[in-house]
Amino acid sequence: MPITAENSTWAQRIRSLAQHRALPHALILSGPGDRTAAAHFVAAAMECSSPEGRPCGVCQQCRKVREDIHPDVLWIRDTEHKELQVEAIRALRREIYIRPNDGERKVIIFPDCTQLNERDQNVLLKIVEEGPPYAAFLFCTELADRLLPTIRSRCVEVKLPRQGEEAEPDLTLCRLFATGRLLPVIEALVAMENRKMKRESLRQLLQDTWRCSAEALLVQRGKPAVQDTLGEGAALLARSLSSRQLQRLTDFLEHYTAECNYNVGVGHILGAIAAEWEKTV
Repeated sequence: MPITAENSTWAQRIRSLAQHRALPHALILSGPGDRTAAAHFVAAAMECSSPEGRPCGVCQQCRKVREDIHPDVLWIRDTEHKELQVEAIRALRREIYIRPNDGERKVIIFPDCTQLNERDQNVLLKIVEEGPPYAAFLFCTELADRLLPTIRSRCVEVKLPRQGEEAEPDLTLCRLFATGRLLPVIEALVAMENRKMKRESLRQLLQDTWRCSAEALLVQRGKPAVQDTLGEGAALLARSLSSRQLQRLTDFLEHYTAECNYNVGVGHILGAIAAEWEKTV
């Protein structure tokens, strides 16, 4: 399984987070792209022993992940049943509290989330939310909505487009927040509500803006901006906002991106964002 050849925007983001040891402990790998390859890539980034360029693809930890022989990277699947048996999930719940044998993390990968029924996900919820600090979870599914909102709200979603079809981050809100002014942001949020923006579209827009804002915090702390659309938005925010404003922006964008996973009205979310921005400026 190739690890070092992946140069897409999402992979660059994973590398950046891994380099700063800031990878989320729970990720949803969604979309039509190669989710198995992506899971190998993310697991290698979590286990890589290289001091830079994680995953390097050549260290012992990366090689073990690539060859599916890493003792701390567990692929949870059931080839004999349509759904995972609850006993397997309960066994996993016990296993997760055994510390890693070889790597930094114990990475649990669900390569096919159609095997996770509602009961299984409810059993998983507690360890995803309150598991040990070394535990990490990767959920692979074409559609994130196949997972319960309670699971989704505790994960960061990474969308995997087909090769050659990767969508660029939407910098619309980045540019508005970078003005440091209240009125342009309020007008844009009102326009979104008036045109009946769908929750899924809002979630993607907020997620793109949150990614730029989180990257901007790293830029303000001395990290060079990546040379892509995400980096452009991050550099703009880093130049335009104070560290206090940027931290507040990052925090509330992360919160309201997660809120979009629940049955919360788009108007309510947009109104809350307007109120948070007013406090920020």
